[in-house]
Amino acid sequence: MDNKDFFKELLSQAQKIEIELNEEQIDIFYRYKQLLIEWNKKMNLTAITETKDIILKHFIDSLTIMKYIKENQKVIDVGTGAGFPGLPLKIANPTLNIVLLDSLNKRINFLNEVINQNNLKNIKAIHNRIEQTAREEQYREGFDIVTSRAVANLAVLAEYMLPFAKIGGKCICMKGSEIEEELENSKNAIKLLGGKIIKIDSFELPQDNIKRNIIIIEKEKNTPNKYPRKPGTPSKEPLK
Repeated sequence: MDNKDFFKELLSQAQKIEIELNEEQIDIFYRYKQLLIEWNKKMNLTAITETKDIILKHFIDSLTIMKYIKENQKVIDVGTGAGFPGLPLKIANPTLNIVLLDSLNKRINFLNEVINQNNLKNIKAIHNRIEQTAREEQYREGFDIVTSRAVANLAVLAEYMLPFAKIGGKCICMKGSEIEEELENSKNAIKLLGGKIIKIDSFELPQDNIKRNIIIIEKEKNTPNKYPRKPGTPSKEPLK
């Protein structure tokens, strides 16, 4: 798919979820896509490699949470992988101040390449474990929005995400179709960590019949200092 066809496809799909992108933003998405495909040949960034699928299942999917995020907010994307949803959010809303967090340095190198090639400001990629970063003073309870996409089950996610959110801030968890058991098993953990589920949005992407869910947790009170527990513990022993 050449630049012209990419432009039409991304613009069309974005309009279906009521997002307007200008030419400069679409150019950045195009370079992002090119780098993703190029780097994916030497390291495992994504199993999705067809351009149409990248547009729909990475870029558009990431942008489905735009409506929950206001201009100039501080956002951290935990377990960002190849930058989803954090990087598409930044491209579509340049006012955001974004941190991309991942534990694999190769991914961070890729993200820095995308950031530098497109001269993006007020965004940085950090190589560290979620559990360690959440204990650092500059990051703990310092964000308006905490995002994650396909990182872990909800009880584990709550321990990963809620320590980053300021009181009144929100955690936006992007999940697949089956969430009933996760919701039931995470109730106590979310409450213990200072959060409350305020919204669950179910939808299907354009031209895609796979159901997705967005779970929004609001931070009501400070997370106890002992959370998150040491690296590896939340995933091995989820809170009950």
